[in-house]
Amino acid sequence: MAYKIGLLGLGTVGTGTAEILLSPEGRHPLLQELEIHKVGVRTPDKPRTLQISPDVLTADLESIVTDPAVDIVVELIGGLEPARSLILKAIAHGKHVVTANKAVIARYGDEIFTAANEKGIYVMLEAAVGGGIPIISPLKQSLGANRIQSVTGIVNGTTNYILTRMTAEGADFSEVLADAQRLGYAEADPTADVDGFDAADKLAILASLAFAGRIKLEEVYREGIGQVSAADIAYAEKLGFAIKLLAIAKREQPTGTDPTDRLQLRVHPTFVPKTHPLASINGVYNAILVEGEPIGQVMFYGRGAGAGPTASAVVSDIMNIAAILKTETEPIPHPLLSCAHQHYCAIAPMDEVMARFYARFLTKDEPGVIGKLGTCFGNHGVSLESIVQTGMRGDLSEIVVVTHDVREGNFREALEDIRNLEGIASIPSLLRVL
Repeated sequence: MAYKIGLLGLGTVGTGTAEILLSPEGRHPLLQELEIHKVGVRTPDKPRTLQISPDVLTADLESIVTDPAVDIVVELIGGLEPARSLILKAIAHGKHVVTANKAVIARYGDEIFTAANEKGIYVMLEAAVGGGIPIISPLKQSLGANRIQSVTGIVNGTTNYILTRMTAEGADFSEVLADAQRLGYAEADPTADVDGFDAADKLAILASLAFAGRIKLEEVYREGIGQVSAADIAYAEKLGFAIKLLAIAKREQPTGTDPTDRLQLRVHPTFVPKTHPLASINGVYNAILVEGEPIGQVMFYGRGAGAGPTASAVVSDIMNIAAILKTETEPIPHPLLSCAHQHYCAIAPMDEVMARFYARFLTKDEPGVIGKLGTCFGNHGVSLESIVQTGMRGDLSEIVVVTHDVREGNFREALEDIRNLEGIASIPSLLRVL
């Protein structure tokens, strides 16, 4: 029996997916039972290198998701609409869905998975996070026996490429970004990547799976890399760190004052010790470090985007669904493949998160400034690991501070007082330390 695929989108990933489905030789035998029934594209008569019958192509995407012959709808058009509406309509018509669309899942996962659960069908999203890196399935299945403590990842290749170039060349952000756009590693509008929106979408999905609860995207704290300067990169090197844009989901231990299990969810540039596994992840590569009990640490590494890696993840999801359809006799979702959790996770406010900080100050070159900084931090319960004057920038002294673990709210309050101190010209950099 052939399982019929309705493919929405024939861009980079869609073409890569179709190429795998059309050339099953040497791959898993189940691929021979998958048939591309219809492909939704914007312009069906456009010349294509892909060897696919023109009769399969249509501009009417809705006709695909409502077609009684289609078993699995594969959504690869991206964006929020019409992707969301097409996924929901496919579900309403009893179609299983495979998607690589992290933006739709992060924002509308509640609506989509509720509809899927009611219909007893699957929505699979391995390709939505990490490209071809297998992380969604392990969180659902292989690591399911563990109590996950944290998921920490480099999940955006564009920002990792920019930070890697800045580190290697001592260049500033704007210079490297412009070159990355010219080379095609960054979009013409790089906002989603460099401001952390893409990473926040992915973190919301990972956290939902790791901690078995729904996540409100607006509760994910987010900072981008635009404020990271060549000076910060240089200081990180001197102090034994690499700067990475990290997506961090961490379970907080309940306290006597707050007995609930809360999560920290945050995306921001971070000083990562050179000894940490994520510090050596460079270029466009992604890596996700999962810590759990009893397994300890496991890391998933590979290319986080591109036609081949992402299409690999898409087709693996299609095969999982087809395998279930071959053996399933009751329309009850497989408990390790479906998304059945209903409650929302409690998220810790950023002011209450404990973290280490690096801060760089420009001050007037006069006696007593370091003492004033130390006193002000001490007044707010901020313990300093180091505070050093590193040199001069023009007629201003440059002072670098690294703290011990501190409550973020206390640190922010100290900074507000420091900004009003006599002799403080500016605070050009503020980054967290892993």
